[in-house]
Amino acid sequence: MISGVDELLSALAHIDKVHAELRAEGLTIEKPVVGVMIEVPSAVYQAGLFARHVDFLSIGTNDLTQYLLAVDRDNERVARLFDALHPAVLQAVLHVIRCGRQHQKPVTICGEIAADPAATLLLLGMGADSLSVNAGDIPKLKWLITKYAKSEVRRLLRLALKMESPGTIREMLREELEWAGLGGLVRPGK
Repeated sequence: MISGVDELLSALAHIDKVHAELRAEGLTIEKPVVGVMIEVPSAVYQAGLFARHVDFLSIGTNDLTQYLLAVDRDNERVARLFDALHPAVLQAVLHVIRCGRQHQKPVTICGEIAADPAATLLLLGMGADSLSVNAGDIPKLKWLITKYAKSEVRRLLRLALKMESPGTIREMLREELEWAGLGGLVRPGK
């Protein structure tokens, strides 16, 4: 969980050192593609700085949601407050994607939100480059993605960003999927 540029630069220096050592030993080895996982609020606000130094950004939405909302998702007394469709989480994800775009770096979304068909519509509207999901989720998400034009997912994102609660966002997305005849993809939820 990198929280600052100094940590990143230190890690990159180690990678450079090992790469140089391997080349000095006569190995023809390419430098690895390096990215950073955005999982804590401080990383969200430094995403543009991180993007200057790495090849890609990845957003770990489970941890990011937990830390942004200060909710332990494993604590049954407060777990109901954990929701990756919370407006603050959506704004944070959008900010990171925009930083990636600004620096021409791809952004991957990891975590439960990536496999949630309703949330996928918003992530596509934001311009996420890829979703990291379990193999079993790929067919339904691929099918869903082919059903929506970019203009439609951007419209849904604009609507969601005006909403004040995860419940209203989730309901709007549920209605959208139902209207599109894709209600079978809706996860029972919060």
